[in-house]
Amino acid sequence: MNKTVIKLKQVSLLLLVMLCTPLFVTGQNAKDKKILDTFPNKEVVVYKTIDGQELDMTIFYPSADKMTSKNPWMLHVHGGGWAGGSKYNILKKAFLGTLKSLVDNGVVCATIEYRLAKGKSNAYDAAVDAKDAARFLLKNAKQYKLSKKNYGVWGGSAGGHLSLVTALGNNKDFKGDDELAKCNPNFKFVVSYFPFTSCVAPELRPNSIFEDGKLFERLLGAPLEEKPALAKLLSPTELLNRKSPPILLIHGDKDDVLPIINSTYMVEVAKEKKADVELLTIKNAAHSFHGEHLSPSIQELNDYATRYIMSHL
Repeated sequence: MNKTVIKLKQVSLLLLVMLCTPLFVTGQNAKDKKILDTFPNKEVVVYKTIDGQELDMTIFYPSADKMTSKNPWMLHVHGGGWAGGSKYNILKKAFLGTLKSLVDNGVVCATIEYRLAKGKSNAYDAAVDAKDAARFLLKNAKQYKLSKKNYGVWGGSAGGHLSLVTALGNNKDFKGDDELAKCNPNFKFVVSYFPFTSCVAPELRPNSIFEDGKLFERLLGAPLEEKPALAKLLSPTELLNRKSPPILLIHGDKDDVLPIINSTYMVEVAKEKKADVELLTIKNAAHSFHGEHLSPSIQELNDYATRYIMSHL
């Protein structure tokens, strides 16, 4: 047989194997799969379909002996510059220790897919999807054994921003799937890691990924000056008020992607608006808590986040 034909058949066979392999279909990599295998109680659920695209979530359950009929739960929104990333970002070092501790303490955790800011979609669509994921879980609370009162939201970077918008944004401003419309989330608290906090505060932009303004076209779907109303709607500091749920911000002081001024600014706004916002500063930490000699350490910040979450559940 011709060598070229043999090679083509081999390539075709390889592609077929990849397409049939769970790692390829779900976007997991080998490292993620190894970590996922340490969580014996989990399932993947489609929470909405839009424009032919299925959006799903992976739900992590505590062991059977720790499950009740109405378990507290956490919704995780991943980062990735609004246009990338994966729901399995929850397995990264910034979140993994907290995820394990929460599940061990009887908390159900769901991590979601959402429409990425590409083509016709922008960060507003992602926030709508996150709202809808929460609406789905509330609508089906009995099936998944979830509390309708005790739940929070968390995420990092773009996911930290989206977590804040998801919790602080008025549900009426983020209408999504008609089948979920009757369920409106009321998060008890937010934990947001190294987030972007305002489109409308120019002092946050120097030495960040927003410095030249081009990233607003991804975030808003248009230049900033063309979407002033949407810019405010996607600015957590603009959404903040004295009735907002408690917020824990965790940010590295060496972050040059989304500098810590994003979080210190939000704390200042919170003081003016009499909102409950706390900041845990991680010394020597760059974005995503990269770096050496972090203080507090990754384990310590994971433990801190766990204690904060459990105290509000």
